[in-house]
Amino acid sequence: MGSREFFNNFVSIINNVSASCFHCKIKSDMEYKRILLKLSGESLMGAQGYGIDRDRLESYARQIKEIAQAGVEIGIVIGGGNIFRGLSGAAKGFDRVKGDQMGMLATVINSLALSSALESLGQPAQVFTAIPMFPIGKPYSKWEAIDAMKHGKVAIMSCGTGQPFFTTDTGSALRAIEIEADVMLKGTRVDGVYTADPEKDPKATKFDKITYDAVISMGLKVMDLTATALCKENSMPIYVFNMDKEGNLMKMMQGDNVGTLVY
Repeated sequence: MGSREFFNNFVSIINNVSASCFHCKIKSDMEYKRILLKLSGESLMGAQGYGIDRDRLESYARQIKEIAQAGVEIGIVIGGGNIFRGLSGAAKGFDRVKGDQMGMLATVINSLALSSALESLGQPAQVFTAIPMFPIGKPYSKWEAIDAMKHGKVAIMSCGTGQPFFTTDTGSALRAIEIEADVMLKGTRVDGVYTADPEKDPKATKFDKITYDAVISMGLKVMDLTATALCKENSMPIYVFNMDKEGNLMKMMQGDNVGTLVY
């Protein structure tokens, strides 16, 4: 091997090691290695009141890509309330099971929209469905979802639990536990958990931390009771924050207090 070739190989090795160490440094700055992010379907409406607001969708995609590039493994569950909510449909005369199935289809639409937005930014994503819908998405499997995340893809898990009478909050709690996430993040339009609805009660005060038992006993609307109990039983912490404020996801992952921890 000539001296020039040796020098070039040496430089290449040093550059690769440096890049690897830089990636490790970024990863070490994150609070969590693997997360389950629950996004509200209603938040996707933005200001338009129905459907998917392009600006809101792109904001979510940018924030998710930013932490993915920092080495965080990301699973996502999205609600479908911007399109159809099964419980509301039942109140209007729909059969509850069929209404919930319509809601599941709404989550698939939102999941496809988010995966498209991510891929347009160069961030790989894979949609999984709890109900077989090939080729729209892969049938959900814990092992395939984890494998996708380990290979740098955002795993978007749609259809909730795949069963009626369960909310996407419960689906999120279940998926967070299954994929062995370090935390379940609930991205909403409110910056944490309050003593009352801050949009209705100006005297409502925010919690920085609160226990599962306190949430349940005080009747706070963090998630439905089934989802909260499931997280409690499996020691899955929940972090509630305002995802609509761009930059909050990265701030939260870097340890900033931008919401409420439920533990």
